[in-house]
This record gives sequence, structure tokens and C-alpha cells, in this order.
Amino acid sequence: MGKENFRAGYVAIIGRPNAGKSTLLNRLLGQRLAIVTPKPQTTRHRILGILTGEDYQLLLVDTPGILDPKYTLQRLMKEEIDRAIAETDALLLLLDATEPVYDDLELIKNYNAVVAINKIDTVAKPSILPIVDRCAQEGFQKIFVISALTGDGVEDLKAGIVSLLPSAPPLYSPDQLSERTERFFVTELIRETIFNRYGAEIPYSTTVVIEEFKERPNRKDYIRAVIYVERESQKAILIGEEGKALKKVGSIAREAIEQFLARPVYLELWVKVAKNWRRNESFIRQTVYKI
Repeated sequence: MGKENFRAGYVAIIGRPNAGKSTLLNRLLGQRLAIVTPKPQTTRHRILGILTGEDYQLLLVDTPGILDPKYTLQRLMKEEIDRAIAETDALLLLLDATEPVYDDLELIKNYNAVVAINKIDTVAKPSILPIVDRCAQEGFQKIFVISALTGDGVEDLKAGIVSLLPSAPPLYSPDQLSERTERFFVTELIRETIFNRYGAEIPYSTTVVIEEFKERPNRKDYIRAVIYVERESQKAILIGEEGKALKKVGSIAREAIEQFLARPVYLELWVKVAKNWRRNESFIRQTVYKI
């Protein structure tokens, strides 16, 4: 770490919903940090993952998916992306090989940037070359083809990203993985469980707030969380008959939380209605972005 050629800096990972940004973050870090679900728009925050090597510290910023905002929550998610683009040292645009959106190349043209074409494990090899050619025609020289899921090409991508970093000393301790708190990751793991267990609008209509988080020596940690929904009908679906659906959410989320924290917890879940909260900026800033 005392080497003169040490590099350190922030790199924002941007791309469309479901392009694989969170999967790539986890792959680069070598462990699970960001939640991942099959549904688009799972990520709502900028999430920093810290990867420290012998001569670099890569500060990876996962972001929400690029979209045209239709309501307040989505507008604030877009602000998270805009802030990440403005405040990082370099950009990594992730294109989905199954459905590349070339308009996104315009977002990074004036920045220190690389392009990664993801999900190459899901398409025929001949279909990848036209995507690479299009990126090259747009003036990009650092173009990588990868599978964040399998790890194919990710080491080359990592080397390419590191080459963009400025010469600088490390900004965080080498054993630090993120600057986010345990409380934040607990809310994310509960949300992940909801996204994986419910369909339609339920996942998108929920947000999670930790009301109490107590570490208790020689006893299980106590966590009380409230899941907010927008309508009474959603509350009924989330809870299920005799509370069975909510109990299942609690059981699955608790196991994930215990694995993440590496200690036992007692998780208590409640469901409340905050009517049309996704359009209420004050509510969103006090809950979703106050973590």
C-alpha cells in the first residue's frame, strides 16, 4: 500500500434496470453486498463497495437502473444516478447483450469511461460482435464482454477499470467493504425477500424502515422493522391468510440477515399503509433516503 503508483478512486456502475449492475458489483467484490432479484428496479440507492488490491483501491458505486421517471420515487432514484455520475472519477456503463440501449452511450461520452457488454452467457457469440462494433463506432476504446453471473471476462474488466483511476492513496481501510451501516443492509435484505416472493406491484409498492435495532450481549439481536405499502389491499396480500405469508418473509429474511451479520437475530415485522407513498417526496426522504 505504500507504493508510489497506488491508484484509488470512485467508479459508478450505470445501466438499464436488470442489466446486471448489482450482480457485477458482487462479482467484483467477491462477496454478496448488493441485493439481487430477477425484477428490474430493485436498487434504489447508491451503494459503495470497496475493493482493495496491492496497488489499488477501487470504490465501486452501484446505482439504480436508468429510466424515465414516472413518479416521485423514480425521480429521486434518477437523482441518485446523476449524483453518482457527477461525483465519481470514472464510469462503467453496463450494456445488456440481450437488449443493448445505445442511447446510453451518450451519457458517458464526455467522461472517463469504459463499456462492458454483459450477459454474454445468454446470447450466441456472433450477436456480440455488432454490439462491440457499435460501441467502437461511438468512439469507445475500452470495451469488455463479460458475464457478471459466471465471472467470464470480469478480471479483464477490473484491470481496465483500475487503469482509469487517478494516482492516489487509499481512502478507506483495506478491510472495509462498504460505508453503509448494518441497519441499511438489513432493510435491503428484507426488501430482497419481498421482491423474490411477491409479484405484480407489491415489491415496488413497499419500502422498509428499521424502527429498532438492538445488539444484545449473549442474546439474539432484536430488530423491529415496518414494511410500508400504499393500499390496504396490498397489506392484506403481504400479510396473507392468518399472517402466514408475512411469517414466511420474516423467516427467509432472518436467515439472510443472520448470514450477513454472522450472528443470530430476532426479527419482528409489521405492515403499515402509507397511502401513495411513492409520490410523497417528504415521506420518501424521511424513510427510503434517510438510512
